Order: sequence, then C-alpha cells, then structure tokens
Amino acid sequence: MTGQQTRNNRSFARVAIVAVAMFGFGYLLVPLYDVFCEITGLNGKTGRIDEAAVVERYTPDLSRTIKVQFVANNNMGMPWKFAPVVKTMQVHPGQIYATAFTASNPTGHKMVGQAVPSVAPTKASRYFNKTECFCFNQQPLAAGETKDMPLRFIVDPNIPKDVHTLTLSYTVFDVTQVAMN
Repeated sequence: MTGQQTRNNRSFARVAIVAVAMFGFGYLLVPLYDVFCEITGLNGKTGRIDEAAVVERYTPDLSRTIKVQFVANNNMGMPWKFAPVVKTMQVHPGQIYATAFTASNPTGHKMVGQAVPSVAPTKASRYFNKTECFCFNQQPLAAGETKDMPLRFIVDPNIPKDVHTLTLSYTVFDVTQVAMN
C-alpha cells in the first residue's frame, strides 16, 4: 500500500467515525432534552406528581392568590375543536384544583390526539405540577365524538413571590398514524 492510500484510508475512517457519532448524538438528543427540561423546568414543561404525596407535603398559602390562565391550540392540520372549560382560575398555592379541556372530533373518522403542555413564565414551570392530566396519554376520539378531559393540578407554595400569573398552554397534535400502527 502506498503512503497516499494509507492517508486516504485513515481520513475515510475518521470521517466514518464522525458520521456515526453525529447520528448517535442526533438519535439521543430528544430523550436527553426531555430529561434536561424535566430536571431544570426549562421549556415550560411541567411536572407530574402523586396527589397523596402533595397533600402531605404542601400547606396551602391562603394569603396569596395566583391567576392561572388556560390556553388551547391545535397543531397545523389538526381539525379538532379544542378549548378549556374555563379560561382562568384564581388559585392558592399549595391547594389542589380541578378543571377540564373539551375536545371534539368533527371529522368522519376516528382520530387520536396528544396534547403537549407548556407553562409561562418559564421560571415558574417547575412550580406547576399536574396530578392528573389528559396530556399524560393519547386521546382517541370517534368520528363526531366530544369529551371533557380532566386536569388536576397544584401550584407549589414555593413559587417566587413576583409570579402573579401563570399561563398553561396545550397544543394538541394529530398522532393517529403513530397510534394506529
């Protein structure tokens, strides 16, 4: 083998290793990002906690009220009618609250939706915890079906004092193709 062929083989091996490493990094990026967001509370992702543990851990702060706004959005191409039952609630940190969102499938065929939550302001997302949420599971709806989907939540009493309003926003995505396979 000549010196030029040896250099070419080494270069090819390096490029192949870099390509495999880039593919692996790209493959792992989404799960790593989800873990990072859950730990830090970034990107408005909210926590899921056990309601019985909440009752023991938190003492309601009845001296303070926080306005929680509820927003519903459809991802592009999602034909459902999707809306909160109530648009706002005044809540005391440390107390459990319940509400719901309504979804309607106006199409002539069964569909499956998945709601993805986000909380603003971002710094407050780690203090908004859901004990029950329709967003934990995919939601199948038959043609023409409408259903109320429950949400139970608590705002951590340790939320910063300068936060007076939280906005919980859901975007619902059509995952019918994924769910049916």
